[in-house]
Amino acid sequence: MIGIKSIASYVPADGIDNYAQGAKFAKDEEFIIGKIGSAFLPRKDAAQETSDLCVEAVNALFANNPDLKRESIDALIVVTQNGDEEGLPHTAAIVQDKLGLPTHVAAFDISLGCSGYVYGIYAMKGFMEATGLKNGLLVTADPYSKIVDPEDRNTTMLFGDAATATWMGEDAPWQLGKSKFGTDGSGAPHLKVSDGVFFMNGRQVFNFALLKVPAHLHELLNESDLKADEIDAFCIHQGSAAIVDAVARRFEDAPVDKFIKDMVETGNTVSSSIPLLLEKHMLDSTWKRVAISGFGVGLSWGSAILHRP
Repeated sequence: MIGIKSIASYVPADGIDNYAQGAKFAKDEEFIIGKIGSAFLPRKDAAQETSDLCVEAVNALFANNPDLKRESIDALIVVTQNGDEEGLPHTAAIVQDKLGLPTHVAAFDISLGCSGYVYGIYAMKGFMEATGLKNGLLVTADPYSKIVDPEDRNTTMLFGDAATATWMGEDAPWQLGKSKFGTDGSGAPHLKVSDGVFFMNGRQVFNFALLKVPAHLHELLNESDLKADEIDAFCIHQGSAAIVDAVARRFEDAPVDKFIKDMVETGNTVSSSIPLLLEKHMLDSTWKRVAISGFGVGLSWGSAILHRP
């Protein structure tokens, strides 16, 4: 069974002081931490491309796992909607070349935003098991600094740049359990790019998250014959502190602190937010069962149960 063997990440050291940025929009520190959730927003260097962030994350994964050799990689999936340059060729091909991976690697992109990691791990699992592949790399990198307008108060205080790399293969310490997915394209206008600039209808996105995510997770738990108190942690997309808190309050049978909130130094990193949580909080934990949920652009959402075998 293909599962999650290891996760590594790359978060740029440089970035934006969100308190200073908030002051420009007359937002105090209480708002920045209480509602936004992020005091610092990492930013890639102007010379860095999306593929460069991917390479940094994968190299960190190789460094953490000396037994994982480049020549053993069979599959590479990059989850991004902000690929290199104009988006053609696919970023995964560029990453394959920059990493010096063998040319027998199957490499392709998945164009999804904040739900992308949940979709990505199941796409990788299904692809690898269907084709008999042994070692896959799922990489997330969606640097919104490419598209966010620094004068747009609805977006510029939210997003940080980051990349993650997940090694998927056999004999993994974390297995993929039941999952559920959904799409509502009628909500596409609420999160979109026009003329190279990102637009977000914050109120509509918040309402979508609050109405859809708790119900979706409850359905997943019911279909898995699980109760919320049987989940060790909920690692949901870190859209904002307000969103995570609001979703947590919809679970009366689970303590609020089971909903991991950790975005103070990263911001909303889109498809990287869930694997950043898993890397930091799950991999070395004593947890046995974790619920994940990603939601955003599309509108798209996906939830799943991860468990130890």
